[in-house]
Amino acid sequence: MVQSQAVQAPCRTKVPRTSPRKSRKPNREATVQEFLPSIRIHAARLKLRLPPHIETDDLVSSGVVGLLDALDRFDTARGIKFKTYAEFRIRGAMLDYLREMDWFPRSARQHATQLQYAYNRLENLLGRPPEEGEVARDLGISVDELRKQLAMFTGMNVFSLETLQDEDEESVAGLRHVLAESAMEESREEELTRELKDVLGKAIDMLPERERHLIAFYYYEDLTLREISRIFNLGEPRVCQLHAQAVLRLRGKLTRRFK
Repeated sequence: MVQSQAVQAPCRTKVPRTSPRKSRKPNREATVQEFLPSIRIHAARLKLRLPPHIETDDLVSSGVVGLLDALDRFDTARGIKFKTYAEFRIRGAMLDYLREMDWFPRSARQHATQLQYAYNRLENLLGRPPEEGEVARDLGISVDELRKQLAMFTGMNVFSLETLQDEDEESVAGLRHVLAESAMEESREEELTRELKDVLGKAIDMLPERERHLIAFYYYEDLTLREISRIFNLGEPRVCQLHAQAVLRLRGKLTRRFK
């Protein structure tokens, strides 16, 4: 879900105490060939949620850079598996590349956060997910204007891209910390991953029925928004708006839990 991928807890093994200078580094060329298929998979999944001008090959290249950086920085004395550390660095390098591209402007991220707070505040007030008309009235705009604003965030994900790349956004600092710990601290990886999946699963269950199905189709079954529009018998732009609305609701719940 959520363009998010569950982190599989590695087997616990004892790691011999060694000096960082004496740690044996994996062969660079062999390691790149080993990880290249998974790097391409990460890049392809990101590409599905990005504007057309972002090239998959550029994402792959940035992922390879992250892998090579992991090779240079990895220290067996830290007690984590190289695969766990490398995947974290690969994803981080891809996000760094997207931040440099500024594909999702900071002003748009800030506006998305304002909408997120509106959905979250009304849900707390009403005790249920607010409808579009209620959100529009709260913001002092028409439903049509709200839908136009939602259409701006078609490529927004729950926490995998712009949420993590905006390091000044206080509202997601706690979630970013949880994800970083999950990747870097083997001892807490399973616990933190289970907690994140539990919170996200409960948040999805509380979505309105149509949005709940949309999230399942999009993230679990890997259907495109065009394919989902045919299932719902709606236009693709309308499905994009519903997806953005569902993501804003989920981000609000995650923010509240991990802030």
